[in-house]
Amino acid sequence: MTDATARVDAWLWAVRVYKTRSAATAACRAGHVRVGGERAKAAQPVRVGDELRVRIAGFDRLLVVRKPIAKRVGAALAAEAAEDRTPPREALPVIAARDRGAGRPTKRERRELDRLRGRDG
Repeated sequence: MTDATARVDAWLWAVRVYKTRSAATAACRAGHVRVGGERAKAAQPVRVGDELRVRIAGFDRLLVVRKPIAKRVGAALAAEAAEDRTPPREALPVIAARDRGAGRPTKRERRELDRLRGRDG
C-alpha cells in the first residue's frame, strides 16, 4: 500500500467516524459504506478526493477524503483528513412535556411518544 491510499475501514476509524476498527469493518460488510456510489469492502483503498457515504444511526454522512491516514491521530489532524459535506438534519419535533406528578402516560400518549421516537411496532 502506498502513502496515497488507505483502507476504507482504517480511514473511517482514524478520522473518528467509528469508535473501533472492527465497527468500521462491520459497517462495510453490512453495506453501510459507499465509495463513489458503490458498496465498499473493508480493504478497498481510498484516495484523496474520494467521496464516502456512511450510514450511521439511520442517517447518511457524506465525507470527502482530504488525506488518506491509516493510523489513529489527534482530533485536529483527524479533522483535517476528512471534509464533512453532510447536509444539516431537520429539526426534531418538540415533544409536549407532561406535568410532573401527572402519573403514568395513557396508552394513547405512550403510543404517540413511541411514534415520535421512531419505535413503530
